[in-house]
Amino acid sequence: MIETITPPLLREAAFRRYWSAQTVSLFGDQITLLAMPLLAVLAIGAGPAEMGYLTAAALVPNLLFSLPAGAWVDRRPHKRRLMIVADLGRAVLLLAVPLFWWAGWLTLPVLYAVAFGTGSLSVLFEVAHSSLFADLVRRPDYVRANSLVNGSRAMSFVAGPSLGGVLVQVFTAPLALVADVLTFVASAGFLSRMKVEERPVAPAGTGGGMAAGMRFVLRSPILRPILVGTSVLNLFNYIFAALFVLYATKQLHIAPGTLGLILGSGAVGGLIGAVVAGRVARWLGIGPALLLGMVAFPAPLILVPLAHGPLPLFVAELLSAMGVMLLDIAAGSLQTAATPHDRLSVVSGFKRTVNYGIRPVGAVLGGALGSLIGVRPALWVATLGGLLGVLWIVFSPLRTMRELPEAE
Repeated sequence: MIETITPPLLREAAFRRYWSAQTVSLFGDQITLLAMPLLAVLAIGAGPAEMGYLTAAALVPNLLFSLPAGAWVDRRPHKRRLMIVADLGRAVLLLAVPLFWWAGWLTLPVLYAVAFGTGSLSVLFEVAHSSLFADLVRRPDYVRANSLVNGSRAMSFVAGPSLGGVLVQVFTAPLALVADVLTFVASAGFLSRMKVEERPVAPAGTGGGMAAGMRFVLRSPILRPILVGTSVLNLFNYIFAALFVLYATKQLHIAPGTLGLILGSGAVGGLIGAVVAGRVARWLGIGPALLLGMVAFPAPLILVPLAHGPLPLFVAELLSAMGVMLLDIAAGSLQTAATPHDRLSVVSGFKRTVNYGIRPVGAVLGGALGSLIGVRPALWVATLGGLLGVLWIVFSPLRTMRELPEAE
């Protein structure tokens, strides 16, 4: 009975261990996402400026290191070992926080250093992961595999914050971080037990490096429209994100508890989207599924500036999160399929650099627009502007692409 309901990929030991490593690590990330800021506020007395610095310390490595790390990883023969090193390194750094707290040495600079270090190792893990994924998963299974991993991500968004809150309340924030330490150790354990034949790297000088990786993406009729289209979408989405909580609480007078439930509906929508994405890609084709995701992500958010109460916000968050999952799964599968193996990591690094670089730009624009024209009009700009990203997909070969492409 169990075999009949278990997805075929999870019956394969190597993929099951890879998926387990991803899943346990994602849940641990949600614990740290709550425990680290609470620790800074409750144990050290951090103010708004210090909290901003702490958030920036964790995000800056994505801008500084994603592209060079990707180029470097493409030249390394053992991506799985790099991921294990990244896991164990993050475990050691996080373990230092409760130890320093116990000894009375915990300060904000220590938290900044830990956030920066774990953020840097996360970059290494993620760019190496893209190459290992291609070694482990057969091309026809890319969409199914991405659906399973993104399903774990959505589930971590549903259950992770609640678990983190319970751990912080019962054990205090410093000791709650030990749970994340254990998740990184578990992830390293699963990866170490994987048996996967990693393809040899290309001879030195043939892969290209950072500049060649960027040129490859910008010249690709498949990767370029995905990158530009999703960047436009992310820009307007972060304009939206900068204003959403302010709009919900100040103009719609939604209580914090209700707002939490609204955001939780987004996590549920993401889980549903991960489940149905594979079927949608098979019915419509991978290109039309991507196009649908580019519309289904921003379009429901139009309900937000139309709203006069909480119900439209519930619907918008639920449907938009379903669209996000469809978009991410289709785009990730296309990127892996269209990229030569010796450039997978640098292409992933370039994508992360652009993706993370556009977020603060959108947030700053959102604040400026909200001040200049008002919050509700700025939300109209954000929600309608997000739909512009789909134009790059409409006017590309992706619009009619039924199957995953061969690597260019």
